[in-house]
Amino acid sequence: MRRYGKHTDEDDIRSRPNRKGNRPRTHIRPKHADAAEGMVLTVDRGRLTCLVEDRVVMAMKARELGRKAAVVGDQVALVGDLSGKKDTLARIVRIEERTSVLRRTADDDDPFERVVVANADQLAIVTALADPEPRPRLIDRCLVAAFDGGLEPLLVMTKSDLAPPDKLLELYGDLDIPYVVTSREELENGGAADRVREQLDGKVTAFVGHSGVGKTTLVNALVSVERRRLTGHVNAVTGRGRHTTTSALALPLPDMDGWVVDTPGVRSFGLAHVDPSRVIQAFPDLESGTEGCPRACSHDEPDCALDEWVAEGHADPARLYSLRRLLATRERTEGD
Repeated sequence: MRRYGKHTDEDDIRSRPNRKGNRPRTHIRPKHADAAEGMVLTVDRGRLTCLVEDRVVMAMKARELGRKAAVVGDQVALVGDLSGKKDTLARIVRIEERTSVLRRTADDDDPFERVVVANADQLAIVTALADPEPRPRLIDRCLVAAFDGGLEPLLVMTKSDLAPPDKLLELYGDLDIPYVVTSREELENGGAADRVREQLDGKVTAFVGHSGVGKTTLVNALVSVERRRLTGHVNAVTGRGRHTTTSALALPLPDMDGWVVDTPGVRSFGLAHVDPSRVIQAFPDLESGTEGCPRACSHDEPDCALDEWVAEGHADPARLYSLRRLLATRERTEGD
């Protein structure tokens, strides 16, 4: 150990900079005007895979963004090494304003919401007609999340070779939701994928569904072979599927202008984040009738003006029933 005596000069002592305080603090953030534009394709343990022009670039979030997190579908600005070469890392310095968000909470009493996908145009709600049985309450919850987040819904029914779609279609006929019915045989020969693909051109479509409904199988039929994901099976005892998609992933549609986002299978879809007043925006034929509603009307109470609006013939009673069923879905569990 080096000892310093009484004749030690200050030049003999090497000063060590204070790592926490060696830079002056500032609230001025760099603007990064030269940053490149990119799209987040997937997120895995703090590393974000982004598409920058025609290159796939690995990136991390800049500290200056604070707690703000980028998710699949986000349009971002990146700096640093944008070559896309192995072991290189860029930095996301800005997250652009989102046009839509698909959000969910773990449960209805969970205050912490999670953004699943950003900037999607459409939400494809995939449900099997059998094996496992359809869960209308879960479909309702996905519809509420789509309407709340600014996404257009699309209902995709699989395994029609096991059960007919008539009963399920009757539940959603008054909502005017576009739908596609597929069978396992059609998935194998490509016919189902072609019909679904017609609904996806020019759009970013997020796919969501209960585990085991064939969501990832359908996504695999839509994308190129080298981009396909592992698929699972339905447990014969519990009737539940095995989660094979562990993180959301954006995949380009070959030979067309569109993207699909495969999301992990869900067994619940919490709606604690949803403001019920926003759900009415998905019912333009009813929205005008709410002008006479009392303040903070739930649209399912004695003084709601929608009852008189419908009674006067301005809208179909079935539409009001559908609205109230969706609003009430927050009070029920998916298994009801």
